[in-house]
Amino acid sequence: MNKKRSQENQDRQARLAAIQAQQRAGERKRNALIFGGIGAVILAIIIAVTLVIVNQVQVNRDREAAAAEPIQDVQEFPDVTFNHVEAPVQYEQSPPVGGDHNPVWTNCGVYTEPIPNENSVHSMEHGAVWVTYNPDIGQAEIDKLTDLVGSRSYVLLSPFPGLDSPVAASAWGLQLKVDSADDERLTTFLDKYIQGEQTREPGAACSGGLTPAGRAS
Repeated sequence: MNKKRSQENQDRQARLAAIQAQQRAGERKRNALIFGGIGAVILAIIIAVTLVIVNQVQVNRDREAAAAEPIQDVQEFPDVTFNHVEAPVQYEQSPPVGGDHNPVWTNCGVYTEPIPNENSVHSMEHGAVWVTYNPDIGQAEIDKLTDLVGSRSYVLLSPFPGLDSPVAASAWGLQLKVDSADDERLTTFLDKYIQGEQTREPGAACSGGLTPAGRAS
């Protein structure tokens, strides 16, 4: 009888050990699947982030290379004056690319209404690029220009009634007129001339000055 009970206990222990071993094997398999899945997700994220970074690096290199070259159809006006005056100024270029200007600059940003020439010329002296557009180009084009300017500093964007082209980009002594907000030369112009070599007063502020009506950002 004792031998029978002993054998039964051994059998129970063996079955229990087998069940426990099976459970441990199942847990190891589940853990492997879980951690394997997590590892795959992490690897996919790393690959995706790496591709984005590599692509952005290449985009930046391409933009730098484009900005290093002359931009087609940019007009140069090397002899503009730069006196501070209180009175209105009649500029030879429209929009102006420099010249005598108000002692107070226009704060950089996006404007939905025309802004004063005299103050905005002062902003360009500080290294700002002034992007202007004919108000008749339509909201879709205006939205593209707003996206182009984005969160860049040292940029003015505003309508310019009577502009003889759909869009113009102006820096101190320089101007590019184009037919569309999609023109790739606009991006290159911004990359090249925001605080570019043409800047008469590098490091001067484009804030703390005049904020005309209609500022959107």
